[in-house]
Amino acid sequence: MRSLRLVKIVLVALKYGLDEFLLGHERFHWLRPTARVVTFWRDVSAPRAIRLRMALQDLGPIFVKFGQMLSTRRDLLPTDIADELAKLQDQVPPFPSDQVMATLERVYAKPVDQVFKSFDRAPVASASVAQVHFAVLPDGTPAAIKILRPAIAETIDKDLGLMQMGAMLMEKLWSDGKRLKPRAVVAEFDRTIHDELDLSREAANCSQLRRNFARSSLLMVPEVYWDWCNSEVMVMQRMEGTPISHRARLVEQGIDIKRLARAGVEIFFTQVFRDGFFHADMHPGNIFVAFDTANRGKYIALDFGIMGTLSEQDKSYLAQNFLAFFRRDYRRVATAHIESGWVPPDTRVDELEAEIRVVCEPIFDRPLKEISLARILVQLFRASRRFNVEIQPQLVLLQKTLLNVEGLGRELDPDLDLWVTAKPFLERWMRDQIGWHAVERRLRDEAPFLATALPLLPRLIYQRLSNPPAASETAIREFVAAQRVRNRWLALIALLVAMATAILLWRTW
Repeated sequence: MRSLRLVKIVLVALKYGLDEFLLGHERFHWLRPTARVVTFWRDVSAPRAIRLRMALQDLGPIFVKFGQMLSTRRDLLPTDIADELAKLQDQVPPFPSDQVMATLERVYAKPVDQVFKSFDRAPVASASVAQVHFAVLPDGTPAAIKILRPAIAETIDKDLGLMQMGAMLMEKLWSDGKRLKPRAVVAEFDRTIHDELDLSREAANCSQLRRNFARSSLLMVPEVYWDWCNSEVMVMQRMEGTPISHRARLVEQGIDIKRLARAGVEIFFTQVFRDGFFHADMHPGNIFVAFDTANRGKYIALDFGIMGTLSEQDKSYLAQNFLAFFRRDYRRVATAHIESGWVPPDTRVDELEAEIRVVCEPIFDRPLKEISLARILVQLFRASRRFNVEIQPQLVLLQKTLLNVEGLGRELDPDLDLWVTAKPFLERWMRDQIGWHAVERRLRDEAPFLATALPLLPRLIYQRLSNPPAASETAIREFVAAQRVRNRWLALIALLVAMATAILLWRTW
């Protein structure tokens, strides 16, 4: 079966002239005359990027998703290919209702009409991994039910096996193969697609995001109905809204489009810098806008299979990078890259600073509304290749999401200035990170540890002073003399820490 699939892949590749990626290498130039004779029947007049996109569409939903993921790796791909692959959309026919009912009856071990008050057999949405149906829960609550495609895991594993084989050949036969890390890219896709196959994981992501925005005036996230959830079925609140891509309809409904565009930017930066947990698949098909009286103009987020996370260190360095861009402080951008570990520690700051200046300086002479912050990041990733920058997976997801948010915002409002919208938010966030409130927050987080460790501090100091390290008599005398001075400072520090902790614990408890 796998051999037949491989034959189809080869035929599709030949049909769309993808062999040029191989024959373009000097090692295989001798095959070009033969290839021209054998493939006389095909039309390869379209640009290579368009032909690659069409080939992936012909190969089916898994290859479409792989192309979507590849489009985010702009640090690896030529611009024309990355731009074209970004146009890929899931256009998958729904699977039969008989299979839907069979899955539900297997999961719940009872007939569907005993699980739900009513169930709509016609799907409202269909994608490569799952499809969505409307239903009504026994208590009359309207719900949306996401159901995994039957046998999708087996299909994915077969195609992944072929992708892994192709990646290995690419590394061995192509001069740029090792630099592009095709096996690592396929492994990243493997992890992502298998995460999407577990709908209980998606339900947990949805629940977390809803909790983060529980009191938000900008974003609505559906409630998860856990009693009906499973790894193959996710049941959630039914949301009603207008797709964000339908701009004319939004205007008819009285939605403030400019405000909507700005709100999208604020939602993104809130997810990234406040929570470190962000929706990483924010294309127009996953974003709706509420039109009911109570929630008019709020965003509605759907599809939580791909989420990004950032550590406190990631958030700090990202904010520093963004603010340094705004201020044209290229040296700070360079040092932040080194401090964060994104480039090797022996990198020369002046050389990295010069490379960043070459990318950024021409851009700042243009009107702010014409500057794409997301594309600046893409160019920086590409320019920093010579410095052996290791692009972290969470940053790839962030870059992809920022491109989506910026593109979405400018489709709504062509005059949207992402820089002006984002800068006050980032400056406010940075102030919160370095002020007294930040110190108080960190002390509160550490309070349980400090409550345990502080009573031991005097004993530890005494033991250290009483047992200096083995050394010569002269060294010991110098050590004791120095410790007399240090002892006073240590005692003062211990007292101050104890007082601060006591005040904090009193305020907290």
